[in-house]
Amino acid sequence: MASVGECPALVSVKEKKLMDVKLGELPSWILMRDFTPKGIAGAFQRGYYRYYNKYINVKKGSFSGVTMLLGAYVLFNYCISYKELKHERRRKYH
Repeated sequence: MASVGECPALVSVKEKKLMDVKLGELPSWILMRDFTPKGIAGAFQRGYYRYYNKYINVKKGSFSGVTMLLGAYVLFNYCISYKELKHERRRKYH
């Protein structure tokens, strides 16, 4: 969202957040991202700190941050073992 003195049309595509990018600007926005190992590590680091400061490092915390991590872990393991689980559903055990 633009501030009072800033016109949204004057912001370059590279400086926009993903949620602010129009569909026609999406290919050029993706091409401007840094896909070097250092850039990818920086993106993971920013994501980690954003998650940590939003859900873990708060005055009145709850189980939501830990629950999201646990849910992501369960979903990741299910996706990894889906190939083996897919064959189990058609087997008869009696």
